[in-house]
Amino acid sequence: MNCSAIWRDIVRRAGSFACAILLAVLASFSIYTASAQSTERKVKSRTEPVYPDLARRNNITGTARVELLVAADGKVKDVKVLGGNPVLVQAVVNAVTKWKYEPAQQESTIVVKFDFTPQS
Repeated sequence: MNCSAIWRDIVRRAGSFACAILLAVLASFSIYTASAQSTERKVKSRTEPVYPDLARRNNITGTARVELLVAADGKVKDVKVLGGNPVLVQAVVNAVTKWKYEPAQQESTIVVKFDFTPQS
């Protein structure tokens, strides 16, 4: 077998591998889109997070992100922390656990982001 035949075989196999990766990536996008569509629920009652005194005193600012699991009846069933300063995240968790959403046929997952900046 000469070098050009070996090279063609490598390129053919790499092409098949690249197609498989592309299909996996496209499949993950369609899964993500399906879950994103389920987050179109409206909030019926909402409590804003309180900027913690500890954060204010120490000039802690930033973003806190959480993921809510909302039951079919609209109550927040679970809160998963996605990121942020622990002091700020706790304020968000305390607030969103009191939220109520409109009822739906099934549970929903919703990502919520809050930006904390000191008020002058």
